[in-house]
Amino acid sequence: MDKQKTIEMIAALSDAPGISGFEDEPVRLIRQYAAGLGDCTEDAMRNFYIRRPGSRDGLPVLQLDAHSDEVGFMVKAIRPNGMIDFIPIGGWVVSNIPAHRVLIKNTEGKYIPGVVASKPPHYMTEAEKKAPLEISSLVIDVGASSYREVAEEYKIPVAAPVVPEVAFEYSPAHDTMVGKGFDNRLGCAAIISTLQELSGENLKVNITGAFAAQEEVGLRGATVTAQVVRPDIAISFEGCPADDTVVDAYASQTALKKGPMLRHIDARMITNPRFQRFALDKAKEKGIPAQEAVRAAGSTNGGIIHVTGKAVPVIVIGVPVRYAHTHYGISAYSDYENAVKLACEIIRVLDDSVIKGF
Repeated sequence: MDKQKTIEMIAALSDAPGISGFEDEPVRLIRQYAAGLGDCTEDAMRNFYIRRPGSRDGLPVLQLDAHSDEVGFMVKAIRPNGMIDFIPIGGWVVSNIPAHRVLIKNTEGKYIPGVVASKPPHYMTEAEKKAPLEISSLVIDVGASSYREVAEEYKIPVAAPVVPEVAFEYSPAHDTMVGKGFDNRLGCAAIISTLQELSGENLKVNITGAFAAQEEVGLRGATVTAQVVRPDIAISFEGCPADDTVVDAYASQTALKKGPMLRHIDARMITNPRFQRFALDKAKEKGIPAQEAVRAAGSTNGGIIHVTGKAVPVIVIGVPVRYAHTHYGISAYSDYENAVKLACEIIRVLDDSVIKGF
């Protein structure tokens, strides 16, 4: 894997604006990076597919899954004074939203910078200061002073998509990455890296990389991709929430620089225990660090894929992301690299008999 080129790809995908339902820009980049990796198609929902060349009749189908959307916001209304009401797209903790810069896509396709603002403390009553923060008390300020200015000069309409304004950074000294949308642009990059690493190899499975839209609003894209691909087995790449800064050390199961996380359970899926054990054993055999997690909440596209057709064995290979679903995520490149290595080692030994054993 060419590290410099991979980091450049991750940077481009991370910086690309694309909330749920507006995945055009990340999909455009995915198509660009997918050049030469297979037959590429997309559908009306902006689900994107790469079918690896050399498919042979009778071989099992492996779906490599990731989702291309990110959490963000949408313009709800424009106030007479030029302030912009908005709603969240995807899961946010309200207290993480204010005092950050955002970008709003206007009718000309330009991105207008704004700041998420709240009432200054100087004008708040004691009751307001003590009350829980709500989305309805926040606005986006682009510097306008009237509805007319927002609508006619800034050309911002109702329902315009809004993304955090964040530029990707990589620290060579610490091998860490900082950026937005790591959930799940890291997974998108991982599909591409995996297909690149396996290019030209004689495998015993037919592979389709499927980049699903609208995961953050209910796993909607995967409902379609799973029906299109009809996999016999699947690997879902995720940018999964790291826990090493929020739980006691003994309880941490998703720490930075300790390898990808393979979850046994979450809110939507009990991972196929035989496939999970196979993956963990393969990691141990190949000396690839990996973490095991038991998740009481959260879910991935695996929740949809594993109940497709006559049931599909699915594992989730997650790259730990500190502060997922905020403006800034922090991840380690080594975890990404090991996620791709593990996926490749698993795929190289998959065949019909192995899959039937799951």
